[in-house]
Amino acid sequence: MALKATIFKATLNIADMDRHYYADHHLTIARHPSETDERMMVRLLAFALNADEPLEFTKGLSTDDEPELWQKTLSDDIELWIELGLPEESRLRKACNRAKKVLLYTYGGRAVSLWWDKHRSKLERFDNLSIVNLQPESTSALAQLAERSMNFQITVQDGEVTVSNENALITITPEPLSA
Repeated sequence: MALKATIFKATLNIADMDRHYYADHHLTIARHPSETDERMMVRLLAFALNADEPLEFTKGLSTDDEPELWQKTLSDDIELWIELGLPEESRLRKACNRAKKVLLYTYGGRAVSLWWDKHRSKLERFDNLSIVNLQPESTSALAQLAERSMNFQITVQDGEVTVSNENALITITPEPLSA
């Protein structure tokens, strides 16, 4: 018998002063059985950093030809393609060919630098690809906040992200690997 996704509910109160975006989002997140709390919370963070009405979660891990998040136009063109982790160069190449802008949020500590050394020369040629690294301390702290029902205040100012709830406050500084 196949395992089913676990459903999480999240309310995000986003104040992104860098983009002048202020909104509340009520999200339903399906966590794949093989997905960790850390990965799910990085997905949530990626949503918050790029929040917009048309931005949506996709089928994610269960579908090879879709990103974790995307934003499409009314004519079904992909404006923004968001990936997580350390994907193969071929996956990012396909994404860059399909979308106007591709964002990759890497995490995993030392593995990120090894991955970057291996793929840097091939990935730097894509003008529409941006790669942002998240420090392991930050993603581990985010994972500790995972609950079936979550309520977060997220503030972005000068490239620094503050994620808080009634019990914790985490400051995250995403580091660009490429722009």
